[in-house]
Amino acid sequence: MATGSDRTARSEAALTIIAPGAKLEGELSTTGVVKVEGTIVGTVRADRQVLVARGGTVEGDVHSAEAIIGGRVEGGVSATERIEVQGGAVIHGDVNTKSLVVQEGGEINGLVRMIDPEVPEPPSS
Repeated sequence: MATGSDRTARSEAALTIIAPGAKLEGELSTTGVVKVEGTIVGTVRADRQVLVARGGTVEGDVHSAEAIIGGRVEGGVSATERIEVQGGAVIHGDVNTKSLVVQEGGEINGLVRMIDPEVPEPPSS
């Protein structure tokens, strides 16, 4: 019989892969990691990490603790910890994160907001 901590360890290690040539339409949510090598049309939410590999495409928003973009995202990317945009990657949308790395040849076509989730945003006047 699995204990609560066993289930937690398994869910944290969960890996969902959208293989090359595969296309998923709709929202994808997981507590673990999502690796996109194919195409997702819709929002992607992963508690730990979203990796859009070279040749992978997300036509929608990405939400995670960490996002590594090596392919193409047609939507916003939000990460509570870190976003990495690799060389040759393209994001057409706004980026929100605490830490951002853009390698040479990586593109962001949208607003970039560097946020710290620990510090509340000041009220707008």
